[in-house]
Amino acid sequence: MPLANLQDPWLDMPVDADASETHSSADMLTDEENVDGEHEYNLEDVTADGHERAESSHFELLRVLGQGSFGKVFLVRKIIGKDAGTLYAMKVLKKATLKVRDRLRTKMERDILAEVRHPFIVKLHYAFQTEGKVYLILDFLRGGDLFHRLSREILFTEEDVKFYLAELALALGHLHSLGIIYRDLKPEK
Repeated sequence: MPLANLQDPWLDMPVDADASETHSSADMLTDEENVDGEHEYNLEDVTADGHERAESSHFELLRVLGQGSFGKVFLVRKIIGKDAGTLYAMKVLKKATLKVRDRLRTKMERDILAEVRHPFIVKLHYAFQTEGKVYLILDFLRGGDLFHRLSREILFTEEDVKFYLAELALALGHLHSLGIIYRDLKPEK
């Protein structure tokens, strides 16, 4: 059964109160340096075809989907614009916790996701930043990740394994055809 058909495993996860703060487009960094004088890697805004620029106040936070060492991923609903009502995954990274190397990786991730179009690779719809955070607005895939499915089911059928390996092979093949090597392949992603 495809991941998109599974129950949403995050229904009971709370949303942090401080994560609901909003920012206007005036909060965007325009300098090459941040407040502490560190070199700032310019992450240009991304806007989906046919849509207007977005900012964090255009989204309603619904719940936390996941958390990593650099930030969190939230389920959000777009509340302003042509795609109002659409559910997205909002990846929020705190700049203060990103080292220079991690900022470069974030920029590379943003650049790649902005260009790559494939049915088995999550699509980047918007990217923007404030003084303290980087926001990536991605497709929300209802079934979660492979890691959570593995932890719930323990054993996959042969058909499930074939399905996921085929999706994975097609996605990696597409990336490789573009000269992109994905080095962080794991069930959590």
